[in-house]
Amino acid sequence: MRLPTTLGLIILTATLAACGQNRSVVNNPDILSTGTRSDERELSDPERTSLWDLFSANNAEQTTNVNRYLWAASLDVLNFLPVQEVDPFTGVIVTGYGTPPGGGRQYRATVHISDPALAARSLSVALQSSGGSPVSAATTRAVEDAILSRARQLRIADNKF
Repeated sequence: MRLPTTLGLIILTATLAACGQNRSVVNNPDILSTGTRSDERELSDPERTSLWDLFSANNAEQTTNVNRYLWAASLDVLNFLPVQEVDPFTGVIVTGYGTPPGGGRQYRATVHISDPALAARSLSVALQSSGGSPVSAATTRAVEDAILSRARQLRIADNKF
């Protein structure tokens, strides 16, 4: 009894998935694209003959869109921290320990830009002090606000409202 129900659901899901095309892609100049539009190429590929061709491992490339103003503002605001890792494909910036100008404590930061929108929901900042003690929420919020403010300044400087 379970096998026919499960098989029916799989066939129904595969049939529905094969019916649609992703036409919701909008070109936005504020987005820093970190790869080619492989998903668009795959959907319009004339050599694709069946649904199962989508699951082939011909192209393992993943495209992630990162807001270029948030990216530049994060690097600009946290310029006193040494950059350890930068991954534009996932939108992650990891820094080493550094002391802010006029400060006495050392901090390290991890920034994650998860959305192409210039909004607070797109930005996530995690701070850690050198002793491993937690950083106050007010300090983290101040760094996020500084990054968002700088990103807005960069956008205004580009005359893109």
